Amino acid sequence: MPASYGPRMSNAPSQLTIALAQLNPLVGDLEGNAEKLLAAREAAGAQGADLLVLPELFITGYPPEDLVRRPAFQQAVRDTVEALAARLPAAGPAVLMGTIWPDDGKLYNAVVLLDQGRISAIRFKVELPNYGVFDEKRVFDAGPLPGPIDFRGIKIGAPICEDIWEEQVCECLAECGAEILISPNGSPFDWPKADRRMNVAVARVVETGLPLVYLNQVGGQDELVFDGASFVLNGDRTLALQMPAWETGLLLTQWERGDSGWTCQPGALARVGSGDGAAYHACVLGLRDYVNKNGFPSVVLGLSGGVDSALVAAMAVDALGPQRVHCVMLPYRYTSNESLSDAARCAEALGVRYDVVPIADPVEGFARTLEPLFKGADADTTEENIQSRVRGATLMAVSNKFGGMVLTTGNKSEMSVGYATLYGDMNGGFNPIKDLYKLEVYRLCRWRNANVPVGGLGPAGEVIPENILTKAPTAELRDNQKDQDSLPPYEVLDEILRLLVEQEMPLAEIVAMGHDVETVRKVERLLYLAEYKRRQAAPGVKISSRSFGRDRRYPITNTFREKL
Repeated sequence: MPASYGPRMSNAPSQLTIALAQLNPLVGDLEGNAEKLLAAREAAGAQGADLLVLPELFITGYPPEDLVRRPAFQQAVRDTVEALAARLPAAGPAVLMGTIWPDDGKLYNAVVLLDQGRISAIRFKVELPNYGVFDEKRVFDAGPLPGPIDFRGIKIGAPICEDIWEEQVCECLAECGAEILISPNGSPFDWPKADRRMNVAVARVVETGLPLVYLNQVGGQDELVFDGASFVLNGDRTLALQMPAWETGLLLTQWERGDSGWTCQPGALARVGSGDGAAYHACVLGLRDYVNKNGFPSVVLGLSGGVDSALVAAMAVDALGPQRVHCVMLPYRYTSNESLSDAARCAEALGVRYDVVPIADPVEGFARTLEPLFKGADADTTEENIQSRVRGATLMAVSNKFGGMVLTTGNKSEMSVGYATLYGDMNGGFNPIKDLYKLEVYRLCRWRNANVPVGGLGPAGEVIPENILTKAPTAELRDNQKDQDSLPPYEVLDEILRLLVEQEMPLAEIVAMGHDVETVRKVERLLYLAEYKRRQAAPGVKISSRSFGRDRRYPITNTFREKL
């Protein structure tokens, strides 16, 4: 039920300035994250802020996973937080910051208030997510239901991320007299999440009658991408402020207290994109942070003249700039002149280094080496896979020689059904389109040809030639090969896969939607059989509600098949 407000204490302030630091921490970089905090505090203080708020587990970076279980790391974090508290001068804003906190043999996901040269309050996360990509119950203990923090005469509730997705924490805070809810978050992006976040926040505001600050981090961490898009809702559910997605920033919010409680004054309402544009931004940011945070100077990829590698090349240029992207065409006898021309035009449009390295000699060298062993056996996918593996080995050699990380270019449709070669086109360190189905790849290509992403370092205009988007997809591993020779049309395949992977829909229901029985059975069989390949695939950006890996953990050894 909405909170009620008693008479205001004579010494309670009637105005408040809260600075929201939508930043990009680096997991494990305690010193670097602390310096980002100090810089944000200095900037916020110069603008008259009373309180600076940072995202969930900011000082450690999020998610720190099993790193938090190391006693040395726990001690280093505690030392860093205590040193920060002592280092902050009394003049200037207090800091509400996310951190881990060991206490009495337990480990908590916590927020601490640093004020007046000390740690003046600590609150622990109650609701520990244990689904999808989250396994916080594995590493953290749940805290007790919290009371509000008394901040200079103002009672602030600090529900941490998942704490606002259920009712009890915010209701408890309201009943205990909280006046403003400030929720530090480490909420990873996926396509449908923005609307769900807002709906959850509105529900908490309706239930408590309190304004709510939703602060989210920005950046890529392994396969997760955080989009920021922080916002403030007033107690009447109006959107007072909206920060942009995909960008770090510091935003000052002005608050006034009236007879009905605190109100955030209206401010900037950034447009937060959705759909294909949001997915493209996520892939670019995830790639940029994976490369930069891990210290790679550049990337290299095979540019085949097909749609997948063209999209990866465009994303790499937008993420890193053309001078850090090296594209290599690796033709063999089945590579068409059309593919050679399309790859060259794409590389030219993107402004990247482009080399052509024919692979006939090593492929045919393998054939000669294996000829005595294979004598009498018909040619089959073995010979096709040798081509792919020669390409993979060549790209790895380029990587070893010049230091650039190899990007893989397989899409989710292919990885679902095993249409990829281990130690061949699966070679590489990262895959920005790993969670995109084939038809989504086409859509993002068209989006990119019409747009340049926020912070993108690539050129405007058509960077993926139209012919790449209109010709039939093919791996070109034999004469006249087309993907549809061995796979259902992508319009059919992608829909069946989405129902099987994201929704776990029973086969009978998929067939009842109009899909062919044998096609559904075939897709399910291929999906299960390819699990061993996916376990060995490079990490890549998660953008769907259920990606392969942390989201979906099926056994490799598995004989179950659903009966129809």
